[in-house]
Amino acid sequence: MQTLLSEQARLLPRAAEAESILRSCVHCGFCNATCPTYQLLGDELDGPRGRIYLIKQVLEGHAPTAKTQLHLDRCLSCRNCETTCPSGVDYHNLLDIGRAVVDAAVPRPAGQRLLRQSLRAVVPNPGLFKRLINTGERLRALLPEALQAKLPRNVRPAGERTTARHPRQVLILEGCVQPSLSPNTNAATARVLDRLQIGVIPVSQAGCCGAVDYHLDAQEAGLNRARRNIDAWWPSIENGAEAIVQTASGCGAFIKDYGHLLSHDPAYALRAGRVSALARDLVEVLRDEPLEQFKVNAATRIAFHCPCTLQHAQKLGGAVEALLNRLGFNLTPVPDSHLCCGSAGTWSLTQPELSRQLRDNRLNALESGQPQLIVTANIGCQIHLDGAGRTPVRHWIELVEEALI
Repeated sequence: MQTLLSEQARLLPRAAEAESILRSCVHCGFCNATCPTYQLLGDELDGPRGRIYLIKQVLEGHAPTAKTQLHLDRCLSCRNCETTCPSGVDYHNLLDIGRAVVDAAVPRPAGQRLLRQSLRAVVPNPGLFKRLINTGERLRALLPEALQAKLPRNVRPAGERTTARHPRQVLILEGCVQPSLSPNTNAATARVLDRLQIGVIPVSQAGCCGAVDYHLDAQEAGLNRARRNIDAWWPSIENGAEAIVQTASGCGAFIKDYGHLLSHDPAYALRAGRVSALARDLVEVLRDEPLEQFKVNAATRIAFHCPCTLQHAQKLGGAVEALLNRLGFNLTPVPDSHLCCGSAGTWSLTQPELSRQLRDNRLNALESGQPQLIVTANIGCQIHLDGAGRTPVRHWIELVEEALI
């Protein structure tokens, strides 16, 4: 696509990257065929091609408006369009660049600012988040239905978490909301890894991956969280930790981007690249291990929801399904498994109506094979889908641990 950045845009730190991405787009429109918001709204500006055009206009000197901001806000960042695109357009990085420029130029209404600031204050803070969840549980009956749906159903306690040392050691990202919403996920992961003679190194100084801030108008704050995590993990990396394991694919996708996002930071570029190279979704670790040495009782009929951050961002579509099939689980077919459930981090809170429509569409597809249980690989998807009060939804590692004999 022919592009001529304005003089002001050329001063942006990522101007060359933005221009390169814009020039790679041939405007074929294949992306719209798999865009969840375009499918719901039928508006060209609520599809990737239209959003690229809006960003192009802004970077060429046209003043952005609240309408520009709305169409960019409606994007889930699911990256389905990147999987579909025959030209390899790096859409999500262009979107991040465009959003930063638009958000700097277009003040948000007070209600939006309050919501986004509240989410940034609460979600990355595990202690505060847990206190609010506990309060919500006590007041559940008094809360609006939309808030009740965000509270977990039937939380399983973490149980004993092994601290055994093994020659093989990995780091694990504890996460922000997962310790409160699904505390058994990382505990089950540690127990399964322990049975494989892989130890988990606890690093309490590591916190939120940074994605929440980064995608809520605070990109530098998100990058500062990335820097703190790199500092926290670095001593263990130097001592031979072989991987940084994530059980939430949304966090994993962002950590794998640290190297790119901090490539221009002389103090962190090399270490960020090393961290991204060591980042592994849990399935990337377990698929290479001899799980067949254990007996497996896999009688439950399940459907797997593959999060967008796993299949489109990390390019691991089919990996969990292959592992579950290998262990003998009975997976039901899921039509349109490439589509988003509408969680998308905090998007379900900033775009609740569209999010519910996508959730219900996804559940209809997941339930079409009449599974007893739905499993997924991302805490946001898990809570969002489970909040409909239909088929129970859990993390797949919990099911695997329970099935190992």
